[in-house]
Amino acid sequence: MAIYKYVLHHSNNTIPKWFLETLGVWVSSLNDCGYCVDHHFGGLVRLLNDEVKSSGIRKAIDERNIDIAPLDDKQKLAMIYAQALTLSPASTTEEMVIAMREAGYTDGEILEVNQVSAYFNYANRTVLGLGCSTKGDIIGLSPNNSDDPNDWSHT
Repeated sequence: MAIYKYVLHHSNNTIPKWFLETLGVWVSSLNDCGYCVDHHFGGLVRLLNDEVKSSGIRKAIDERNIDIAPLDDKQKLAMIYAQALTLSPASTTEEMVIAMREAGYTDGEILEVNQVSAYFNYANRTVLGLGCSTKGDIIGLSPNNSDDPNDWSHT
């Protein structure tokens, strides 16, 4: 859980949390991890606070069609990178990283995209391997205090 908080909720992240959640939902969908899709889509909806955009993102993810997502080209590029890292890690290339830089991502932001994608690949395998379900869960909660790695409160 500490990895989750440091990767997705680190106070030095510069990519908006809603988009990091979008990457997590995308990776989880590609891995057929319904548990993480449901939880993190709930977080995405809460953070984005835009029902139309949230629904459009979910439709694009469910259809596995990034082109129709209501995201800008820079964000779509990050989604493509996350897809490659998820489905065929060896297919990721230096050219992909260069393209992300040219689109305006800093090296730190590229690392954020990489780490969130890698984390969700790890977490999906953990959740699927343990047979977790959302039964009885409150969907979409995430820790709010990013400055304290030990504070897991949701208020």
